Order: sequence, then structure tokens, then C-alpha cells
Amino acid sequence: MQTIITFLAFTGFVAFYSWYRLRKERLDTQDGYFLGGRSLTGITIAGSMLLTNISTEHLIGMNGSAYKNGFIIIAWEVTSALALVIAALYFLPTYLKMGLTTIPQYLEYRFDKSIRTIVAFLLILSFVVTLLPIVLYTGAINIESIFNVSEVLQVSQAEGLWFTVIIIGAIGSIYAIFGGLKAVAVSDTINGFGLFIGGLMVPIFAFWDIGDGSLITGLGKVVENSPEKFNVIGSEDSVLPFSVLFTGLMINQIYFWGMNQTIIQRAFGAVNLKEAQKGLLFTGLLKLLVPVIIVLPGVIGFYYFGDSMYDKQDMIYPELVKKVMPLSFIGFFAAVVMGAVLSTFNSVLNSTATLFSIGIYKRHIFKSASQENVVRAGKITSIILAIFAIFIAPFIANAPEGLYQLLQQLNGIFFIPIASIILAGLFLPKISAAGAKVGLFFGLAFYIIASFILDIDIHFVHLWGIEFVLNIVLMFAVSYFYPNENTFKPTDIGKVAMHHWRYGKIMGITLILITVAIYIWLGQ
Repeated sequence: MQTIITFLAFTGFVAFYSWYRLRKERLDTQDGYFLGGRSLTGITIAGSMLLTNISTEHLIGMNGSAYKNGFIIIAWEVTSALALVIAALYFLPTYLKMGLTTIPQYLEYRFDKSIRTIVAFLLILSFVVTLLPIVLYTGAINIESIFNVSEVLQVSQAEGLWFTVIIIGAIGSIYAIFGGLKAVAVSDTINGFGLFIGGLMVPIFAFWDIGDGSLITGLGKVVENSPEKFNVIGSEDSVLPFSVLFTGLMINQIYFWGMNQTIIQRAFGAVNLKEAQKGLLFTGLLKLLVPVIIVLPGVIGFYYFGDSMYDKQDMIYPELVKKVMPLSFIGFFAAVVMGAVLSTFNSVLNSTATLFSIGIYKRHIFKSASQENVVRAGKITSIILAIFAIFIAPFIANAPEGLYQLLQQLNGIFFIPIASIILAGLFLPKISAAGAKVGLFFGLAFYIIASFILDIDIHFVHLWGIEFVLNIVLMFAVSYFYPNENTFKPTDIGKVAMHHWRYGKIMGITLILITVAIYIWLGQ
């Protein structure tokens, strides 16, 4: 009963605070609903970006992978800081100068209208068939495990997961549909603090237990038990070889943090460039800290359970929570987990609605639609997509290498081709619209065939790097025969103030040095 009370108390507080902050906001305009009225500050952007990124696919999936593979998977996190530096200092000035609402808008200006529609459709498809279902399912695993939903309802575990998925999906939809980006961002900020506090409790209580009251002793015992798990340098036959840092991983990270609509939409809603840069660079700092929450507990789980759960690695985190977390804290922790799930789910719904309403509905279905009609279309889109994601979620269980690895493999279908054409648009003026289209479709076909049809013995992240290089070469070749005739250059339309953050470069250099230091420190 105590667990349920603390769970409801924290969840209710977040909902009430979000309502209170938004009660006077105008949510019937495009900027108001989709960009939070362009009023977001650095702290709010950082909190929302982090919580949009960190959800139960990390708590469950990455800890499960760390339990089995050790600290080598930290690369997914710490290299994010490098990508955020690039996005903050080099991408944001162009985006905000143009007053963008969606990434595909840039592609229309740089290439043509059709490529904007194609990319918007591909992004919507990627969110619906990959991210949303995995977020829902991993969230359901945690909530079902903590509250024993199946036992309470006297149903099978599979039925309990279905029920939990539906509840989480319904609550997340309410935030996204009725509150827009501002509601998502405000609730994310509170849940972000909760995630760090609740997430840190797991290793702290574990080390306290293992070390008989001494955190240092507990850490020492875990390291002594399996020192190889703390090595960040993955071998070539591991789940994440060190060499991928120099092939496809950074391309993926640059796309995710600098071009992914779900993430970068928070920066589009910034009050000015300075606050947007603060938001991204603060997020980079937080990403260097989150392995303590989403990697270290997995290795601690190996201390407790050995290799007994290798065949069900995605259950290691819920089992560890139940083992080390005092009963009085479990309700709060469950609320934090729920907040992390809702954050990513409602953020993706809001971004998907933005892409559809502005990129497809307004341009192809109802060209004379008022801003109120566009917002209404976004809400209806969110409802339909939420139902679809809820239906798909339970079918993605039992991924061979874990749910997080599955998510990354599926993301590669869409991320790398789109990244290649956006980077070409930003930095290679000779690339034409025809070249970009050929590169986009070639990239999609290449990765699907190489990863899911042919049995090619190359790590999928290396395939990302190969695909990227082939895309660029192909785009240059096509552009030679079909030259670029678009003379577009970004101009400042005056949406927000464009003063850079004075400490931006210093912060960027600091994040790069810390990332390098982590690899030197933990490399063996």
C-alpha cells in the first residue's frame, strides 16, 4: 500500500505542476502547441532532451546489455556529448536563423518539396514501428515487475504486460495530446530530477548492501568480482567493438542529437540561440553522468546473479531494483520509471504529430487549414499513432541481443540515410536534390538488404559507416549528371535572438576532454 501511495503522490505532483504551469498558455497556435511558444530555457531544454532520450529502453535495455557485456556499451552514452557539442555550435545557428519547426523543412529549402515529404513520412514510420513500441514494452516490464500487476489481476504475465502497456500509453497520450510540447518539456524537467535521484539510489543501496554499510567497499567488491566488466574497449567480436567509434557510431550520434526531430524540437522551441546552446551543452554534461544509472547497475546485477540470467538479460534491472531498493522507496522509483516512459512516449507522439500536421496535412491534404485546424490534426494523429504503438508493443519481446540493441539496429534503417542527406545539405553545396533522393533510397535499401536479408558478417554499426560513405559518393556522382541549381542560403528571419552563449566553446572543449579522459581511465 505504501508503494502505491508514494507512486501516486509523485506522479500526481508532476501532473498538477505541469497543469499549473500551462493553465494560461495558448495552445491553439502552431508555435504554442508544437514549440512551446518558443519560450523554453536552457535548463528546461536539457531536462526535456535527457528525459526524451533516457527511458526504460535504457534502464531495461542498456542495463541488461551491461550485465552481459560490461562497460563497453558506455560508448552509446559518452559519445553523445561529442555530438551535442557539434549540434550546439554548428547546427543550431542555422536551424534557429531559419525559424524551423521541423527538420524536413530545411530539406525543402535546401533541395525540394518532395524530399521534405518523403523524409517526414520516413521519420513518422520510424517512430511508430521502432521507438514507441519498445519504450512502451520496456516500461511495462518495469511497472509490471514492481507492482506484480499480473498477480494482482490474477492473469498471466503476458496479459499483465498488455494491460500495463495500455495504461502507460493512455496516460502518455494525454500529456502529448492536450498539453503540447510545453507540457512535455515541463513534466520532463521534474521527472529528470526524479530519474537522477531514483536512478542513483539503485547503485548506492546496492553498494551499501554489498559493502556492509560502506559504499567504497561495495564498489571494490563489485570491481574485484568482475574487473573485465569495467573495460570500455570492446573487442572486434563483442556486442560493440571499440572500432565502431571511428566508423558509424559518431554519424548515428550526430544525427540523433543534431537532426532527430524528437530531440532537436526542444531546441527549436528555445527563447533564443543562447538558451538553445546551453540546453544542448548541459545535456552533453548529463550524458557523461548517466552511465552511473543505465550501465553500472547492470554490472552490479552480475555480482548478485552471475550469468544465471543471460538468457533473459532484459529482466536484470527490475530484479536488481526489487533486491536492493527498500520497500519505502519503491513507489517513488516506480513513479520515476513511469515518468521516464511517459517522457519519451509523449515526446515522440508530439514530434510525430508535428511532422504530420505541418509537413503532410498542411501541405498536401488541407492547404488552407487554419492554425487551429493544424493543431487539431496533430492531436488526432497522436491518438491514432498511440493506439497503433500500443498494439505493436508486446510483439517485440525476446530480442536475441536485448531490446536496446534491437532498437539501434532498427533505427539504422532510417537514421543513416537521412543523416547523410542532411549533412550533405549543410556542408556540400554541390549535392543536388536528385543526388539526395538517390542517396536516401539507396541507403534504405542497402542497410535493409545487408542487415536483414543477407548474412553479412559485419557489425551493424560498421555497416552504418560503409553506407554513409557509399551514400556520399553516390550523391556526388548523381549530382555530376544532375547538377544542383538551388542557390538557397540560410537567412535570419528574426524568429529569435541569435546571440551565441559566451561560454559555449569553453563548455564544448571541456566535454570533449572529459569524454577522452573516460576512455583513457577505463581502457584496459
